[in-house]
Amino acid sequence: MRKRFGQHFLRDPEVVARIIESIAPTPADNLLEIGPGRGALTRPLLARARRLAVIEIDRDLACDLRTWDVPGAHLRVYCEDALHFDFARAGAGVRVVGNLPYNVSTPLLLRLTRFHARVRDAHFMLQREVVARLAAQPGDAAYSRLSVFGACCFDVCPLFEVRPEAFAPKPQVVSSFVRLSPKPAPSPALLERLDSLVKLAFSRRRKTVANALAPLFDRQALERFGIDPGQRPQTLRVDQFMKMLNNSGDQLREVRHAKQTL
Repeated sequence: MRKRFGQHFLRDPEVVARIIESIAPTPADNLLEIGPGRGALTRPLLARARRLAVIEIDRDLACDLRTWDVPGAHLRVYCEDALHFDFARAGAGVRVVGNLPYNVSTPLLLRLTRFHARVRDAHFMLQREVVARLAAQPGDAAYSRLSVFGACCFDVCPLFEVRPEAFAPKPQVVSSFVRLSPKPAPSPALLERLDSLVKLAFSRRRKTVANALAPLFDRQALERFGIDPGQRPQTLRVDQFMKMLNNSGDQLREVRHAKQTL
């Protein structure tokens, strides 16, 4: 195990069986597993689907996976960093699976939103708090940048929790297994602009919307969008963010450029 990769290997056969039943893989599926590790999910996925691609950053683990000989099944191994992987290489209608390293789960999820149109569904083991942020509604304490992107791109369905004892070594947190089902969402270019707007709003979440977004909109403009200038950024719905985005013009680009040159 390499500590820098944040590896916690799933070892509980009952949890593994429950995950496989939740995914319900079939031979017709285009499956991609992120972070297969020692193969706790990889073997049963291959047994059901017969065809699987995996992304493993650890060279030693990737080399071990390449030695597998599973009769009647095909395993393709990418020894790469999933944070930089081009998910378009996996093809269309991909079903993504992963026991994600907790230290990179949020940036990985945000990256996946850029490819949501190619994803049929995704099943992930995540830290319980990350799933809470994904599923949070406006006004919830957990509502965040990740919540906005989750609501914008996916239907989020938490399935069950997993105790630390199911892993080796044991993490210091409780995990949750979640299903993400893509829904129609903005283009990657629009999502990038949305990210800039949401970052600006949540970087000043203790302020009112009028103060947090003052570089972009005055109070009168916010009121025209149906937004109370006195509310907090964490109470804004996705449709309100989109309305502001569609009326930001070049201002958002200018604000983003100004922040980058500071």
